[in-house]
Amino acid sequence: MNAFDVVIRLVYLAVATCFVLGLHLMNSPVTARRGNLLSAGAMAVAVAATVAVLVQAGGVQGWAWIALAAGAALGAGLGLLLARRVPMTAMPQLVSLFNAVGGGAAALIGVHDFVLRGSSLPVVLDVLIGGVTFSGSLVASGKLQGLVPSRPIVFPGARVLTVVLVLVMLVAAGLSLAGPGGAVALVALAVAALGFGVTMVTPIGGADMPVVISLLNAFTGTAVAMAGFALGNGVLITAGALVGASGAILTKLMADAMNRSITAIMAGGFGTGDSTGDQAPGTGVVRALSADDAAIQLAYASRVVVVPGYGLAAAQAQYQLRELAELLEGRGVNVAYAVHPVAGRMPGHMNVLLAEAGVPYDQLVELDAANAAMPQTDVALVVGANDVVNPAARRPGTAVSGMPIIDADRAKSVIVVKRSMGHGYAGIDNELYTAATTGMYFADAKKALAEITAAVKVLVG
Repeated sequence: MNAFDVVIRLVYLAVATCFVLGLHLMNSPVTARRGNLLSAGAMAVAVAATVAVLVQAGGVQGWAWIALAAGAALGAGLGLLLARRVPMTAMPQLVSLFNAVGGGAAALIGVHDFVLRGSSLPVVLDVLIGGVTFSGSLVASGKLQGLVPSRPIVFPGARVLTVVLVLVMLVAAGLSLAGPGGAVALVALAVAALGFGVTMVTPIGGADMPVVISLLNAFTGTAVAMAGFALGNGVLITAGALVGASGAILTKLMADAMNRSITAIMAGGFGTGDSTGDQAPGTGVVRALSADDAAIQLAYASRVVVVPGYGLAAAQAQYQLRELAELLEGRGVNVAYAVHPVAGRMPGHMNVLLAEAGVPYDQLVELDAANAAMPQTDVALVVGANDVVNPAARRPGTAVSGMPIIDADRAKSVIVVKRSMGHGYAGIDNELYTAATTGMYFADAKKALAEITAAVKVLVG
C-alpha cells in the first residue's frame, strides 16, 4: 500500500467518524445545526477524496472530466436551489424525492457493478432495495404534493399483484446469483422491484406518510450500504448503515407514536375515513370566537399550552405565533408548546418551524409531560392541528382509535385556530371542535394570530 492509499484511507476514516458525530449531534435541537454542518462538510471531503482516487487511477480523462464537472455542478446547484426555495411545508416532499434519488443511484451502481464484475449478493440487494425505494418514494412524494390522491388507492387484485411481484423478486434474485442468464434475471428483478415500490405505497393513506417517509429513508440507507459493499467503499458502507439504522429506529418510534404496528401501516387503509365509528355524545354546537374573545382568555391566563399542527406550517405562521407568545410572556403568562411526534408531515417538522421562529428549546414539551399538565392549563391554543388532538382516539371503532393524542380537551378552555371544520388526514370529524369548552377561530393561522395579537395589545394597553 503506497502513501496515497494510506492518506485516502485515513481521510475516509475521519469522514466516517464525522458522520457518526454529526448524527449524535442531531439528537438535540440545540446541536442539530452543528451536526448537519459537520456531516455535510464530511460528505464534501469524501467526494473530493473519491475524485482524487479516480484521478490517481487514471479513470478521469478528457470528456470524463467534463461529465464529472457538469454532473457535480448540476447536482450542487439544484440542491442549493431547492434548499433555498422549497418552503418548509414542502420539505417532506423534498425528502421523499431525495430518498428516490438515493435509491435510484444505488440501484444504478448495482447495475454498473454487475456489468463490470458479474452478479453478487450486494449487487442483487442494491438493485432490489434501490428499485423499491425509487418508485415508492416517488409515489409518497406525489401523495404529499397532491399529484396522487392521499387516500389509500386499492384496486381489485392489488394485493395479489403485490404477492406476485414479491415472488418474482425472490426468483429473479436467485437466478441472478445462479450464473447463466443472470442479466435477464437482473432486469426482471429491477422491474419487479420498481413495481413493488408502487404497489407497496399506493394502498397507504396520507395519515401514515410520516412513517412511510422514515421507512423509505431506511431503505435508502440500506441501498447505499449495499452499493458500498459492491464498490468496496467504506465511506458508503458507513454512511448507508447509519442512515439505514437511524431510519429504522425512527420508523419504529413514529409507529409507536401512532400506536400502530409497522405491519398494520404497510397493510394500508388508514386515512380513508371509512371507519368513523359512533360519534361521541356532545353538544354538537360549534362556538365561534372573535379576536377579542380569544385575547381575553389568553391575556388573563396563568398557563397557556400551544399545540401546533400542519395548518401552522401551511400558513407559515410561526413568527406570528412567537410574537403572540412573547406578548403573553411579558404579562407573566407561562407559555409552553406541546408538539405531537407525528404533527405535520414528517418527524421533526414542527420542531424545525418553531426553532426557525426563535422558540426556546426548553419551552417544547413532549406528549406525556404535556398531557400530565393539561388539567392545570388555563388555555390550550390549538393552531392548525387536527387528528393529534381528536378525543375520538380514546374510543374504539374510529380511524384514530388507540393513537396517542395531546389531551387538549382536558384543559380548562380551548381555542382552536383553523380555516374551516374540514377533516384531517384520518378523514373523520374532530370531537374537540364541538366540546363545550372549545371556541373556534375560523381564519388562516397567520391572519388569525396577527388579529389575536393586536387584540391582546389593545386589551393590555
